[in-house]
Amino acid sequence: MELILKQDVENLGFKDDIVTVKNGYGRNFLIPQGQAVMATISAKKVLAETLKQRAFKEKKVVDEATKIAEALKTLEIKIASKVGTGDKLFGSVNNIDLANALQKEGHEIDKKFIAVTGGTVKRLGKYDAVIRLHREVTVDLPFEVVAEA
Repeated sequence: MELILKQDVENLGFKDDIVTVKNGYGRNFLIPQGQAVMATISAKKVLAETLKQRAFKEKKVVDEATKIAEALKTLEIKIASKVGTGDKLFGSVNNIDLANALQKEGHEIDKKFIAVTGGTVKRLGKYDAVIRLHREVTVDLPFEVVAEA
């Protein structure tokens, strides 16, 4: 089943992408949730025209995302966490904690656009995260988990 996405769907595609999914997933989830519409011939023509008009505006957005990416590359993020015996954390550090640390640095980035490499962090040390600012702009952000004083 071919669908046109009306919004970003995690692990599937971005807004205005034409994707092929199984019939049940499209019919029972994506379309009723308002996340996609059927990719008919007329819908594809409308999409092509919309994308053509949006191409100029898109360039401006990509340039802005690139500027933010350059600013993020210079940051050194340290997240303080309570530590038990050895280097094991009480709890874990995840994308929410990283989003809060970035907010303290003055960068408002939604947690759903941050993916910590390897999932949640449960030990002290240096780790990496991938931040998706735009479909074409991603940033690898190294961060460190340190013991709380």
